[in-house]
Amino acid sequence: MLKRLMGALLGAGIAGSTAGADTYGKYETPPYSVSGQVGLAEVRDYGAYIMADVTVEGQRGYALRRGFRELAGYIFGGNQARSSVSMTAPVAQSQGIEMTAPVAQSQQDGLWTVSFMMPSEWTLDTLPEPNVSTIRFREVAPRREAVWQFSGRATDTALANAEASLRVELQAGGVRYSEPARYYFYDDPLTLPWNRRNEVAFVLD
Repeated sequence: MLKRLMGALLGAGIAGSTAGADTYGKYETPPYSVSGQVGLAEVRDYGAYIMADVTVEGQRGYALRRGFRELAGYIFGGNQARSSVSMTAPVAQSQGIEMTAPVAQSQQDGLWTVSFMMPSEWTLDTLPEPNVSTIRFREVAPRREAVWQFSGRATDTALANAEASLRVELQAGGVRYSEPARYYFYDDPLTLPWNRRNEVAFVLD
């Protein structure tokens, strides 16, 4: 069921395609410019945008699936206005409840926050009210991130290895960063593993 839902949202034809810093295939992404490198990691300067968050307790994979399902329900019309909201990329996950920092997927004390960026046409005042109280909206301030990108399946092991590699690069470069790590997933589960775009990021101090 989740594979069909993610397939419908993220669609065929976006795998491995980057059509600019603020799009991935036909989907809007958080606005950013690449400002440099730290070793093999990319440094990005992100602009401001609005994020929709759901916080879920449990294992990372379960939390991602459940959070995605709730957010997908909202953008498919599960809101007071029964309005559709365009899909964006990536799906973000981070550990804990992130109220001031950007989140893709991150964890803290068994809690994971799963997030979608809201399309730039919407504001906090114009976004339709969710039908469920678990979805919250926040404005993400401009920030700088170091990002490690990799393909393949975003397993716990693959994410841990990417996160460790990013930490090594930042520590070797003497770059200060803030916890927790953010995980970004750009493609649906039906995308061939070698065409998938996954990222691990830290906000730089």
